[in-house]
Amino acid sequence: MHPVIYYTIIFAAVISTCHGTPFNSPNNCGYDACNLGQPDKLNVHIVPHTHDDVGWLKTVDQYYYGARNDIQHAAVQFILDSAIQALVENPDRRFIYVEIAFFWRWWLQQTEEMQNTVRQLVNQGRLEFVSGGWSMNDEGVTHYNSIIDQHSLGAEFLRDQFGECGRPKLGWQIDPFGHSRQVASLLAHMGFDGLFFGRVDLQDYAERNKIKQMEMIWKGSSNLGEESWLFTGIIPRTYTPPESFCFDAFCDDEPIKDDPQLHDYNVLERVQAFINAAHDQAAGYATNHIMMTMGSDFQYENANQWYKNLDKLIRYVNAQQVNGSGVNIFYSTPTCYLYALNKVNRTWTTKTDDFFPVSLNPHGILTGYFTSRPALKRYERYSNNILQVTRQLNAFSNITLRTAIFPLSEAMGIAQHHDAVSGTEKQHVANDYAQRLSQGIDSALYVINEAYKKLLSKENQSLPVPTQYLCQLSNISECLPIEGQDSFTLTIWNPTIQSIENIIRVPVTKKYTIQSPTGETIAAAFIPISLPIKNIPGRTSSAQCELLFRTQIPALGFNTYYFEAKADATIEEISTIRVTQNEACVLQNEHLRLEFDDRGNLNSITNRDKNITLPFSAQGLYWYTSFQGNNSLPEFQSSGAYFFRPLTPNPLPVSNSRNITCTYTDQVQKALIIYNEWACQEIRIYDGARITEIEWIVGPIPIEDNIGKEIIVRYDTDIQSDETFYTDANGREVLERKRDYRPSWNYTVYESVSGNYYPIPSRIWIKDNQRQLTILTDRSEGGSSMHDGSIELMVHRRTLYDDSLGVGEPMNETAYGKGLVVCGKHFLLLEPPESSAFYHRNIAQRLFMSPMGTYALPNVSYANYSTSYRQTWSALTEPLPYNVHLLTFDQSSSKVFLIRVEHYFELNEDETFSKAVQFDLQILFNRLGKIVELVELTLGGNLPLNEMKRLVWITNQNESSHWKSTDPNFLTSTVVTLSSMEIKTFQVTLQ
Repeated sequence: MHPVIYYTIIFAAVISTCHGTPFNSPNNCGYDACNLGQPDKLNVHIVPHTHDDVGWLKTVDQYYYGARNDIQHAAVQFILDSAIQALVENPDRRFIYVEIAFFWRWWLQQTEEMQNTVRQLVNQGRLEFVSGGWSMNDEGVTHYNSIIDQHSLGAEFLRDQFGECGRPKLGWQIDPFGHSRQVASLLAHMGFDGLFFGRVDLQDYAERNKIKQMEMIWKGSSNLGEESWLFTGIIPRTYTPPESFCFDAFCDDEPIKDDPQLHDYNVLERVQAFINAAHDQAAGYATNHIMMTMGSDFQYENANQWYKNLDKLIRYVNAQQVNGSGVNIFYSTPTCYLYALNKVNRTWTTKTDDFFPVSLNPHGILTGYFTSRPALKRYERYSNNILQVTRQLNAFSNITLRTAIFPLSEAMGIAQHHDAVSGTEKQHVANDYAQRLSQGIDSALYVINEAYKKLLSKENQSLPVPTQYLCQLSNISECLPIEGQDSFTLTIWNPTIQSIENIIRVPVTKKYTIQSPTGETIAAAFIPISLPIKNIPGRTSSAQCELLFRTQIPALGFNTYYFEAKADATIEEISTIRVTQNEACVLQNEHLRLEFDDRGNLNSITNRDKNITLPFSAQGLYWYTSFQGNNSLPEFQSSGAYFFRPLTPNPLPVSNSRNITCTYTDQVQKALIIYNEWACQEIRIYDGARITEIEWIVGPIPIEDNIGKEIIVRYDTDIQSDETFYTDANGREVLERKRDYRPSWNYTVYESVSGNYYPIPSRIWIKDNQRQLTILTDRSEGGSSMHDGSIELMVHRRTLYDDSLGVGEPMNETAYGKGLVVCGKHFLLLEPPESSAFYHRNIAQRLFMSPMGTYALPNVSYANYSTSYRQTWSALTEPLPYNVHLLTFDQSSSKVFLIRVEHYFELNEDETFSKAVQFDLQILFNRLGKIVELVELTLGGNLPLNEMKRLVWITNQNESSHWKSTDPNFLTSTVVTLSSMEIKTFQVTLQ
């Protein structure tokens, strides 16, 4: 049996147990199961928990089974075994769990009797799921699409197995290295009532703790109003117990010894120490409720040891109330703690910015991970692109192979973990994440082929549909299946709901004629592949040239292009091109003009349509020297996987000289600028394009001088940006940043560079009154504006020292026996501020949801091919609005679909497209059938929106968070209205 098919069948059998009829449970869980304490006491909510990284020092499998305990002792299966047994033994006990990637594995291995026992614990509120995502996702470098998906994956499992009692009511982001306002908004739209996390900047923490503002109402969106507000609390000690009260088997703290006949009897001392710790913690909080997290990384493998001591602690502390103690301690959960705060009936301060960047010590700022492992960051984005396309193909072909897509969905859910795409894991774990994504793509390719068997075949045609191949190394101009072939096809799927004009680049070893879907010959340029690309380690292609052409691809559909080798031409006969070397040159099309001097400096970009010019005083590749210390004190803090700390604030050019080669064809004009043997950039403008594409190649970064290096691409202009720049949050809303400034507190600068770095998941810009320079990225990167008129983006890092945050390795990636080579792209947009959003919003979506090409070897003539197969197809029979994006199109069963649509413009950023928009969802389904039922769901897809009842909070400005949900009788029509930045989720049933 084909391995991919076998792999799919295995997962189909497994996942079928998780996507059945939702389990119906009685409603004595959640808030109904809460102990709200005593109004005249300091109520201490004891929250037993374990924090189980979905990979970090060990792989997911190693953590689950307890393998490689020489690296770290951790075995999740035994944690769950032990914690469940401890809950069964005492009905007062509580336990929370977060990472569904682990729980799902454990659940599938349990007997029906044990599963029913766990359901009973959930129904009684004794075992509670919080957050409920497949992993505890990072918040800095993740994209909102993937955050939603990984939460939905976990939420679906919990809904199907536990019903309403399994639905999480709050976010639990205790370990990520900064917190995004966009994530708060997403969680609010999932129906969450609150959010708790542990890591904030040490200066912010000190100020909040002093003025009792550790808890607040976070206004998660500047566009969506009260529906995006989320009560948010900061947990002391990140998520660990009070000092000396860790009772885990791997802690050294004293147990409670309560036999008074023994010399080591310590109850009174332990009780007083706990009461002191409770009052110390309460000093930073505004109510008579505090939450103590009793647990840490991979704890409760021996849950009895924890609970036996906690049982005693609760009994003896509360016994002191008769002696005048005002402390009341009891088992609780974060949900019950949140509910108790809600019932206090007070007002709360608000926050409108985010929690980036975070400093853990004056010289240790968590900004390195914004760039760490750039190749994995790009592969994660690419994998999501494949995932979304595969879901669409599965749905529109109606082959109902959702379970075969699960391996990629699961791999993507794992990849969102805060030690995965963040780049803060050990190297062998990073390799495991990449392998999981690769295997997931293999499984998705099976679905892609099955879908195209239906979509490509014409009726009454018997020829089999040729196998489709993904060329995953096309970014380095390598596609081995088509090399040397006399003919092949390229089928391109456009996952967006607007038709797009796309530039196609195909590495070839022969010259070909190209037939369009309608039979015309397409004009194409044959261009030599650049030497830096050909020299990338690991590239095995013999292709020396690439074929480049421009074409239009229909919305939510495909075009197929037929390539046939020319019999009368060899590859040496390259089409007419003009090349200059080390001369001043000008690249231009009808919209743009770029000027370079003979030393390879980009002097200016002109938007010819708007008649605006942007001079550059410098542009190119630079590097910061990594600080190398022993981490013994903050001033000796090293730069590493987590922290970015440069030795000096002034980056150095990667070379003092450079060579420039300018190439001109009808399709593209480009300038290749080579700095040295490990750094170059190629700046391109395509015919008809309004953006400038910059492809950079960096590596192997040299370390023979024993100096770590952090590579940036810098763009220095004359824009008067007034210390202000703008960065996106998770690919969605954009926040204003100011150098050396924090909106929430008086910021003291210790690190002038890294303290101004922010995550750039998709774009950054600077502007003045006339011009806005927007730079879009193809993956998450760290970036800043260190001087007025300047933007810099960190693209690669190679450090020689660990930064002492636990990973135990420097950020020193290698491949093929040398330092890792990474290539990527920036996209420059120069527009007046008032017209910039029109372009960058659409470009960002098209970069994230790029057209997906698959190659095939049909071994038939073009005449026979065009007779037997469709060459163009679209799911849409009429256009949809420009400011609407199809975020999710997932088939649940043959007649049921989960879809998400969004308005992707912010308020007031475009005169036309920021306005509310209305359209008919039926347009998306015209090829599939008539919509007979439409149910709007929460963002996580696990609850009808009209059943969402969120807690109401009042701000200290007397604002209410109350938001009226959808009237259940409202959805009588398939016409949907979207306001700026609004995402709507629907379950669609067809006739």
